[in-house]
Amino acid sequence: MKYRVTAKQENSKMCFICGLKNRFGLKVSFYETDKKELIALFEAGQLHQGYPGRLHGGIAAAILDEAIGRNINMGTKQQLWGVTLEFSIKYKKPIPINTRLKAITRLTKQDRRFFEGSGEILLPDGNIAAAGKGRYLKLPIEKIASQFTAAPDDWMISRSKEDPEEIEAP
Repeated sequence: MKYRVTAKQENSKMCFICGLKNRFGLKVSFYETDKKELIALFEAGQLHQGYPGRLHGGIAAAILDEAIGRNINMGTKQQLWGVTLEFSIKYKKPIPINTRLKAITRLTKQDRRFFEGSGEILLPDGNIAAAGKGRYLKLPIEKIASQFTAAPDDWMISRSKEDPEEIEAP
């Protein structure tokens, strides 16, 4: 299935998942799609492994948690974010390092204050390596990170020629 990219979401400077200046981070890119799903593209390295050659399970959970929590921002310019209240994950297959991977996430339920979502990390062959779901509190960024207003350049949209116009996923 082809997903048409409709927008790219912001990265931060130092976040472990999306921070572009965090030398130990994953530098994940997040893309909104025409299917109302968010796709995270990433490649974990040796610094992110648990067992040799495999992504640490806690990092896999963090990737899914971040991606699901970002779904509330899809299609809007407001700085509303998800603060995790509950999160669960099922590991199905080992997740390799040094391999370009995708996580696909979506909203499943929302009301005025809360939302829920689910997602999967996919292996290159399309098999699901991990599946997660979570429940989140909606909050404006100023209530989550008070220094955001003092350092607004901590968040940016980083465009590159590698940004896809379409993403292929099973």
